[in-house]
Amino acid sequence: MFSFPTSPLFDSALTTLVGIGILFLGGVAYVEWYKKRVLDKIELAFAKGYDPALELADLPHRVKNEHWDKDIPLRAWTSHLRREDQDVIDAIVKGEAVGNYYCLMGPKGAGKSTLIFDAMRTIQAEGVAVLEAHPDLEVFRLRLGKALNFEFNEDTQTGLFQRRDPREAGPELDIERALNKLEKVALRAARKRGKPYVLIFNNVHHFKNDDAGRNMILQLQQRAETWSASGIVTVVFATDDFWPFLELRRAGSRMRILSIRDLDRAQACHALALFRHDRHGQSATQEAIEQYHNAVSLIGGRLSVLTRIALDKDVDASARKLVQAEKAWLQSLIGLIPDLDDDVMDEQKWSSCSWLLLKEFVEQHREQERLHEGSRDPIDLPKIPYWRCRQIMTRPDFLEDLDRANIISIDVNLDVRPDSMLILHAAREVVEEEKFDDMLDNVRARVDEIEGLHRTRELTFKNLNEDDVLHLVVDKKERKKS
Repeated sequence: MFSFPTSPLFDSALTTLVGIGILFLGGVAYVEWYKKRVLDKIELAFAKGYDPALELADLPHRVKNEHWDKDIPLRAWTSHLRREDQDVIDAIVKGEAVGNYYCLMGPKGAGKSTLIFDAMRTIQAEGVAVLEAHPDLEVFRLRLGKALNFEFNEDTQTGLFQRRDPREAGPELDIERALNKLEKVALRAARKRGKPYVLIFNNVHHFKNDDAGRNMILQLQQRAETWSASGIVTVVFATDDFWPFLELRRAGSRMRILSIRDLDRAQACHALALFRHDRHGQSATQEAIEQYHNAVSLIGGRLSVLTRIALDKDVDASARKLVQAEKAWLQSLIGLIPDLDDDVMDEQKWSSCSWLLLKEFVEQHREQERLHEGSRDPIDLPKIPYWRCRQIMTRPDFLEDLDRANIISIDVNLDVRPDSMLILHAAREVVEEEKFDDMLDNVRARVDEIEGLHRTRELTFKNLNEDDVLHLVVDKKERKKS
């Protein structure tokens, strides 16, 4: 019978080879299992049921209302009023709108997030993931990982076989890895579901308007273009400010724009009446309706603002308080400083140019009121074309700062409006104050004076005694024409 030669050296070599082989095969099996587990976890993030963002939105909030002396649960306004935009958002979130990706634009508080979460609620977030943008791309990387249920290989046990940290390359490449994994999951899910996943980036204006922020928007948009063409993922960008739209517009061949506006006066009054009847049992009497109309004419149809007055017993007083608070905030941000010092010249240059634009809005609103005098028809916010605003302000770069501060809003047609009716009435109270025009002219004249001084050259003569006489001759000789 044949037998292998035995020796301590041979036994040791064989044992080592077997151990290395088992370790190698085990490592290969683990890596394959881990890769499959990563894709399964991402698919689980789009499964029907729990979604982190929707769970937070549905968390019941209770506030103590000192006027009514009882706890009042706050619900979404859509329990009282279904907006026309909801049908479009529902179709996108349900995956019925295929072949495009979307940019959702509208001022802060107009109800973009509410529309999205209401649509997600009807399907229990099946096939949808939503996350908030952030100026720090490392934070955005973590939020993307949380939304996709992806750990960026930080939970793997293959550290013994790796020489580089997965995070060493920076957040941009980590985000690219996450999008690659999502693409693999979406490809196999599209065959089973027959419709795309929906990935929503909320508040993309929070990215910094610098090279890093613009590059991140481009990186996400490139994926959105490819995925919308293949129909595997529908991407939605939601923004309050105008600059992300300009960046997306450059390469957006499949992008569609949705503008979300405030409620008109009739819708706002109707929703306010239903809300107060549901919460306080207040009947829609003629006196109450008149109160609602007066309040809405002051604050407009912004959902976030309507919520603040809906719980107050005196709607008129609450609306006036909001106007005064907005006026104080506006004056603290762009208030004029007569006889300003040169240290604040740049800030006052921005403030004075801003008030030139706000003053034009106020004058247009006065003209609208004059034309609609005695009528109950709603008066829209005044609008001025973007090119005309550049001429009024004489500084086009200030428009982006005003948009970022939520003082104005710019729509897809490049029309500029006050951010809300509340801002317009706050600005109107300032503009109609006594001697406002004189103060504005004084500040602008002072700015011109300081700039003139900065352009003036000064000559300093040293080593002159008190009795010395200095003769200065300026010789202007005309240059001969050659």
